[in-house]
Amino acid sequence: MGASGWDYAVPYQEDLVGAFEGLRRKVFEEREYYWGPGADWRPEEERLPWPETMDELWEHELVQHEGTHSILDIFRIIGPEEKPDYCTMKQVTDEEALRVLGTRKPTRAHVPRFEEFDHWRWYGRCAVLHDDQGEPQEIYFWGYSGD
Repeated sequence: MGASGWDYAVPYQEDLVGAFEGLRRKVFEEREYYWGPGADWRPEEERLPWPETMDELWEHELVQHEGTHSILDIFRIIGPEEKPDYCTMKQVTDEEALRVLGTRKPTRAHVPRFEEFDHWRWYGRCAVLHDDQGEPQEIYFWGYSGD
């Protein structure tokens, strides 16, 4: 199938981890992810129902290998000093934003340039987006996952 790019924006809140976890819950509850065992291309008698919990989702071997092609494939946000690892997400630092975008306060207008930040498969990034007055407005999450 190949990896898929995904992105989401949520209203700004100071608790980055809380925003991340809330977004993951929303994506799961609204079924906004790839569920291979229940995919339309399977014969109807072979399709499995959508999982009731995230634990149930990740118990399935197909999901473990192919992922969900969504933010559900990311399990935690790492700190600025940590090295990116499989299934992690890292926030864009002020220094990184300044180097890549020329500002410490990215706006929605900068989003098309986010591809210039370091990124790999099975790894996510996030950044706080600001309004024209420099006030935080949204948290933007993006990445690539799935096989």
